[in-house]
Amino acid sequence: MGYCLCTAKGAAETLKLNMALVLLPVCRNTVTWLRKSCTIGSVVPFNDTINFHKLVAAGIIIGVILHAGVHLTCDFPRIVGADIFLFRQTIGCGFGYMQPSYLDILASTEGWTGIAMVILMLIAFLLALRIPRRKPQSLPEPIQRFVGFNAFWYSHHVLILVYVLLIIHSMFLFLAKDFTEKTTWMYLAIPVLIYVGERIFRSIRSEMVAVKILKARIYSGKVVSLKMKKPSGFTYRSGMYVFVQCPQISKFEWHPYSLTSAPDDDNLSMHVRSLGDWSYQFYSIFQEVNLSYQCLWLFNRLLANCLLDELNRAALISAQPNLPKIAIDGPYGSASQDHSKYEIVLLIGLGIGATPFISVLKDIANGINKLDKAKAKRKQKAYFYWVTRDQGSFEWFGDIMKEVSRMDKNQGVIEMYNYLTSVFQEGDKRSALISAIQALHFIKNGVDIISKTPVRTQFARPNWHRVFSGLATTHGGERIGVFYCGPGSLGRQLERLCHGMSAKTATRFVFHKEHF
Repeated sequence: MGYCLCTAKGAAETLKLNMALVLLPVCRNTVTWLRKSCTIGSVVPFNDTINFHKLVAAGIIIGVILHAGVHLTCDFPRIVGADIFLFRQTIGCGFGYMQPSYLDILASTEGWTGIAMVILMLIAFLLALRIPRRKPQSLPEPIQRFVGFNAFWYSHHVLILVYVLLIIHSMFLFLAKDFTEKTTWMYLAIPVLIYVGERIFRSIRSEMVAVKILKARIYSGKVVSLKMKKPSGFTYRSGMYVFVQCPQISKFEWHPYSLTSAPDDDNLSMHVRSLGDWSYQFYSIFQEVNLSYQCLWLFNRLLANCLLDELNRAALISAQPNLPKIAIDGPYGSASQDHSKYEIVLLIGLGIGATPFISVLKDIANGINKLDKAKAKRKQKAYFYWVTRDQGSFEWFGDIMKEVSRMDKNQGVIEMYNYLTSVFQEGDKRSALISAIQALHFIKNGVDIISKTPVRTQFARPNWHRVFSGLATTHGGERIGVFYCGPGSLGRQLERLCHGMSAKTATRFVFHKEHF
């Protein structure tokens, strides 16, 4: 068989290892538990579990190409075309001394299971690419029906069948008859047990944790804000996220969303923006509820011939029988929860990417008002930069930013900056008038006319080099945690800036990026 068999078997060993490793990043309860350990957390990059998952998946692709490719183009042709006497003297016993044809090999248990696994993994890989998963509208119209996040989600869960086929495939090897030579189960046993245990645990926990929606609001930009009753015993740290399920949409799909409430708050809150198949249906359901509520409110107003006061309106909302039910699973750890490791933090959110940092800001603000002040002393300074294109986005967290500004009024721990990129930067003639009106309104009322909050809005994009240089000067010799949630292009720029400023100045910038 020569080098062909050696190459195929070597690739098979890497496949066994990678098929085991690829499960570990999606065992989220285990990862959340492990990241609590400072020792393990300093060695294992838990914030990059998704990138690790992708890296291992790339290794699986290479292994499949080598293993299957060498078998199909080298090993099998050699077996089929070998001299009959040489075949029977060497490997004939493994085939019952009957030399198979090429189709016989493909139709064998080893052959069809291998082909089935390659097809299933190819489908899952193609649907996991960025364009089919996040930008299906850019593909030809006939293909759009078969792509999108839902297709990615379901195809990934079909990979469970791949593991079943892999075990079958490994038990019917052509030339390995001794059970001790069939080592696939040894690689997979522990990761599969952990994964299955997690799925069972998550299923039981989600059934036990009941969530009641207390308030739902619809914002511009197709954003739904939910305020929910905190389940008994539900504890979390600021920056964490939960998985959300809406049975009205699907009983199987769970999607991750950051909590925008602080751990000390009495209720849970989160903001969901419509960016995909599931979230669009989620938004549509609440939009229908909102429209039916408005019609019912108008009917009651006309019937009573008077305006309902706020108490009656609240009662009317809570009495809605068609409010959708949701279930949550979590909480799970994320990069943002590591803000507690730093005395100085820089939080950067683009658009809806500000959600994990809203929880962090509320947590810091709550710590400022604690009687013992212990929590506030650990956090010297927190800088929050929120960059968005649409003015309506400022409504999403307007009330929270007002509350944080009020709580931090005499402390000066939190500095918040809003940036609106759809307006030309200050100093530009095209934005001179709005800048003048904004300045006069802010001086007179202490409220920004753009965001309707005490946080003044800047125009255009921030000059990040200037921002980092200023922090390096203000906090010379300190260690600053930089947390970012948004598109990868700016994330890579900020990461390079962190490394560059850490090398050029005495201030060390440590970069963390949210991955979902």
